[in-house]
Amino acid sequence: MEFRAHNQTVLYNCEEGDLLEFERGMYSHWGVFIGDGNVVHLTGQNDGIKDDIGNPTHLFSVWGKQFSKAEVKCDDFWDIVSHCKAKINNKDSNGRTALSKSKIVENALSKLGKIGYNVLWYNCEHFAHWCRYGEEKSDQVCPLSPNNVCKYQIPCRKL
Repeated sequence: MEFRAHNQTVLYNCEEGDLLEFERGMYSHWGVFIGDGNVVHLTGQNDGIKDDIGNPTHLFSVWGKQFSKAEVKCDDFWDIVSHCKAKINNKDSNGRTALSKSKIVENALSKLGKIGYNVLWYNCEHFAHWCRYGEEKSDQVCPLSPNNVCKYQIPCRKL
C-alpha cells in the first residue's frame, strides 16, 4: 500500500484519453484512461497485475509472430495498478500532437477483445500510443532515433 496515496492523486488527475504507465520494475505496463476509473489496455493472463512481478516467459515472442496470449480489455484502475506506482505519461518522444480525447477513447474501445501480442511490434505500449497518436510505438522496447527508426531498424507503424 506504499503507493496508494500517490496513485489516488494520479487517478484524481486523469482525464479521458490520458496514457497511464504502471511501473512494474523491469518494464512498464501501459493503458488508456477512458473515464470513471476505467482503463483500456492490452493484457495477458499474467503481466504482473496479480503477483507484481509478471512472468518472464510472457515477455517474448518469435520475430514477427503475434501470439494469442494477450487481449485488449477494460479494467478498473485499481485492479491494474495493484501494488505498483502509476503515472500519467502523455509524452511522445517525437513531439506528435495527440488526437482529440473522444477519438482516443473511441480508438481504445474499438479494439476491445482484439487478441494478439508481440513484444517488439504489438505490446501494451504500442497499443496505448496508437490510441492517443494514431501510430504504434514503444520507447521501452525500441527507443526511436530522430529519423523515426529504432536501433534495430524497426520503423513505427501508422494505422
